[in-house]
Order: sequence, then structure tokens, then C-alpha cells
Amino acid sequence: MTTISNPVTDEITDRIIGCCFKVHRVLGSGFLEKVYENALMIEFEKCGLKARQQVPMAVNYEGRTVGEYFADIVVEDRVICELKAAEALSKEHEVQLVHYFAATGIEIGLLINFGRSVTVRRK
Repeated sequence: MTTISNPVTDEITDRIIGCCFKVHRVLGSGFLEKVYENALMIEFEKCGLKARQQVPMAVNYEGRTVGEYFADIVVEDRVICELKAAEALSKEHEVQLVHYFAATGIEIGLLINFGRSVTVRRK
């Protein structure tokens, strides 16, 4: 999938990443994902980003809902943020984010790991 650069989305993702680094600088590593999620929501509000937590996404099969995912954070209805607090990111983490794209139609996602240092993968 080729993504065309969008200045608005690029600016949003840059701001999100900046918030991630600030949260990690203050909290450090070792907390559960939910702690980072809540701290990010505070940072997003402070910098004027509209964000929603634990956004439900239906999984459909042949026109019927068969399950539900919950995206950690959706920012400005344009960027899905999937948070992890793991030693390292895995392929399974990336696949999870790709499923969110299919469920929402949103095409930009950040896989963010609050490990020893912040790792961000843009999809």
C-alpha cells in the first residue's frame, strides 16, 4: 500500500510523537499501557489534539458483526495509535494495527512502544 504524504496528517503524527516522548521523559518505562494511554490523553489535550480512548471497531463477516476491537487512541479521526509497553515490538503488534485500518477506513497508524525508550512505527 502506497501512502501519499499529507501535510496535515504529517503534522498531526509529528505532534503525537512529540507527546509520546514527553510522556516517556516524565514517566520513564515500566508502567502498564493504560498509564501511558491516560498520560497521552492529557498531553493531547494540552496541545490541542482531539483524541478518543478505547474506540470500538466492529469486525464484520459477510455483512454481520462477529467481534469487536478497541483501538487504544484515535487522534483527530485521522490517526490510530496502538500503544504497547513491551520489551520490543513484534510482527503481531503490527498485524493488530493493520486490522484496525480495515475496520475503520483510517489509513494512518502509529504503533508506539513505551519500552526502555520510545519506539514508533508509522504504518
